[in-house]
Amino acid sequence: MVARLRRAGAVLLGKLQMTEDAYSDHHPAITPLRNPWNATCWTGISSSGPAVATAAGLCFGSLASDTGGSIRWPRGATGLTGIKPTWGHTSRFGVFELAASLDHVGPIARSAADAALILAAIAGPDDNDPTALAGPPPDYADATRGDVGGLRLGVDAQWNSADVDPVAQHVIDEAERAFRGLGADLVPVSAPDVTRGVMDWAAACALEAALAHRATYPARKAEYGPVLASVLETGHAVSALDYQAIRLRRMALRGRLARLFRTIDTLLLPVQPFAPLGLDEIADFGINPARVAKLQRYTAPFNLTGHPNVTLPVSCSLGLALLAQGCRHSDRQKLGRPQAPLRRRGQEMAEKARRVFLADGSVRQARSRGVDG
Repeated sequence: MVARLRRAGAVLLGKLQMTEDAYSDHHPAITPLRNPWNATCWTGISSSGPAVATAAGLCFGSLASDTGGSIRWPRGATGLTGIKPTWGHTSRFGVFELAASLDHVGPIARSAADAALILAAIAGPDDNDPTALAGPPPDYADATRGDVGGLRLGVDAQWNSADVDPVAQHVIDEAERAFRGLGADLVPVSAPDVTRGVMDWAAACALEAALAHRATYPARKAEYGPVLASVLETGHAVSALDYQAIRLRRMALRGRLARLFRTIDTLLLPVQPFAPLGLDEIADFGINPARVAKLQRYTAPFNLTGHPNVTLPVSCSLGLALLAQGCRHSDRQKLGRPQAPLRRRGQEMAEKARRVFLADGSVRQARSRGVDG
């Protein structure tokens, strides 16, 4: 990744802070980062340093990893654009694993066009990573041009509204109206049930993380933070039979999504089902399985299947976003078409969401700032 960015002419500024092993919590010895838009709100999980630095204007863009949502949540919390490519479109060589078959590497930037430039530099085959897909990368920059006229946009009304708080629901409703007004064809769909997939993600991630840490855990257990240590212990307890059952269900979910994408181009989802979390609310996040599962229901299933995600900002301080979920290997087709026209509606949508947000009483000091293009 670093070598490719240098060859493309990028100026590399340094490394950025992430949570311990890119999981949910910082090591106790690390001071958590602060959100540059609202210091009382979280910065997302895992790739929080890349998102904070980009949102604060400290860099043009940044690289991030995503195993269950770790590009999508931080960039949603900071009002940016993020891309989780199809698994294998970017090399994982040199990236310390959290869970090898779930890990994706992609860019975070202030616009789809900026993210496309970074992705174009890092994507493509790599002799050092035999899992990287063969063939030259598509023209990502070209994919950011055009409009959404004729785009078949799948909307699962039940999934997008079940146990979703008023803030997230309002943003999705407004996004649907914006896309319809811009010429997209909204197609009612029934997406596969991902409840079991979220549970399977937790077990698969834990087992693969235990394998990645086998040289140092449990031998140096005392040096680990409590949350990551708990994950690794869970991974050691997953049996081979259980993991094989997860693999079979994972393949079945990938197949069901493939059938869904025969009738639509992309799927519109929220990144998370609730308003942005305050720092006090995430103090025990890593040891609250129910809350983690709720957060992951729109993100982790697509790490299991390897589908690409493009996440678009609606409001910086609200930390809400739209997820344009495309079929596998459709990274170029879906990359940035929605962002340019939606940006014109972003300020209005953000202000409406802010009013709902404040009325709901979730975070009283939220400040809406609109979409950064």
